[in-house]
Formats: sequence, structure tokens, C-alpha cells
Amino acid sequence: MPSLRATAPLPGKTRYRRRLEFEVMDISVRVKPGSTKGPLVEPGDGGFTVFLQQRAVDGKANAALLEILAAHFGVAKSRVSLVRGHRSRLKIVRIDAG
Repeated sequence: MPSLRATAPLPGKTRYRRRLEFEVMDISVRVKPGSTKGPLVEPGDGGFTVFLQQRAVDGKANAALLEILAAHFGVAKSRVSLVRGHRSRLKIVRIDAG
């Protein structure tokens, strides 16, 4: 599990940034597009569940998924890629922290 460290951009407000302890990680993700709960990332059994507001039309849900996971793990969007499951709700996503 990534450790958390506090950073204080403004006085009185504390933000937590994940400090990643791996180089490359493949994670299993279950996507729920068109959700009113989204955007939300929930850890689950053996992977993550990601709720997206975007519908699964023209790759919009996949693009939103990569953006949300990049923000969640604190890496650049270019470091997150979809390995498997381009047209499925079950996906394998690679996160490169190095």
C-alpha cells in the first residue's frame, strides 16, 4: 500500500500525496460508467472499482478512467496506460511510477 505524506500548500489546509513505492504496477479495475457517484475510486477485493460519470461511448470512459487513476496515484496521465479490456468493464491498467 502506498504511504501518505502531508504537504501544506496553504496555511491551515493539509493535502496528502501518495508516495509510490513501486516502479511498475498492473492493477485490476472494474469500471462503472454513467454512474451518479463518480468520479470515485474504491479499493476492493484484488483491485479497484471506479465509478465514472462519462458514458462508454467513443472511448470517453476509458480516457476518464486513466485521468482519475493518475490523479488517485499521484502520477502523470502519460504514466497510466490501459493494457487489457478496452471494450470491457473489467480492465487491467498499468501504472508506471518510475
